[in-house]
Amino acid sequence: MSGIDAAAAQAAEAARAEPTAQTVPTGARLNPRPRAWRSLLRPGILIPALVLLIALAWAVAPGLFTSVGPAETVGPALQAPSGEHWFGTDATGRDLYARVVYGASQSITAALLAVLVGLVFGSIIGVTAGAVGGRVDEALMRLVDVLLAIPTLLLSLSIVILLGFGTANAAIAVGVTSVAVFARLSRSQVVSVRASEFVEAAYGSGGTFFSVLWRHILPNSLTAVIALAALQLGSAILQISTLGFLGYGAPPPTPEWGLLIAEGRNYIATSWWITALPGLVVVLVVLASNRLSRAISDGGTA
Repeated sequence: MSGIDAAAAQAAEAARAEPTAQTVPTGARLNPRPRAWRSLLRPGILIPALVLLIALAWAVAPGLFTSVGPAETVGPALQAPSGEHWFGTDATGRDLYARVVYGASQSITAALLAVLVGLVFGSIIGVTAGAVGGRVDEALMRLVDVLLAIPTLLLSLSIVILLGFGTANAAIAVGVTSVAVFARLSRSQVVSVRASEFVEAAYGSGGTFFSVLWRHILPNSLTAVIALAALQLGSAILQISTLGFLGYGAPPPTPEWGLLIAEGRNYIATSWWITALPGLVVVLVVLASNRLSRAISDGGTA
């Protein structure tokens, strides 16, 4: 075989080995990325979002979901769940479903207040420590370490005893217990973003401390904090329900979820629904909040 024939054969083999280029029509895309809204329609995200929306709707407008008042006697006591009374009746003949619906305004509003307290004060402490640094950082973080060293339930009980019983005081107590968590996360995010090149470039361009903090550091530090806020919503509902179950929350006959669960303790052997169904609602709302928190932290792809 001549040299020309050998070179032609090698070129033909190389052409067969290499993938051939395909003509792409104008406007077409290869392997298009799924749109962000499509990830939101996944059952793993849509169902928890639906659960939270229903719970929030109960809290905002409970009258749209039941025509019965939470303290109204509607039938015989300890009636099992039926088509007329979905969750049955309690020991005094009140509709348990109506009490759960009206209780959402107590539990969810208190949980939102608790998250707001923790988010605001924790973010202020964490952002200040991370942005200023030095001795200020050391002092604030030692305060955070003290809060973290105290068990959450013990700290919340101590604050409730000092402030007095009630849903609002329980919410403040739960919010204080989450300040340290928000502070540590906010500080770590601010420290990480502060070391970025675009922040150094902003300072080099003549930016002041507050302008760089407001325009560059804070916007790039919010995602993880928002995800934590969604996670803390479920945790706050659980903690407030725990305080209500122990008798440190709203007084009877307020339809607070933890109190509803506590009211059925003496009848759990014969009338399980009084405790089980309000408890199931609490579990579903907490799990939905945790699932959405994970989705937010993963960018909507979880």
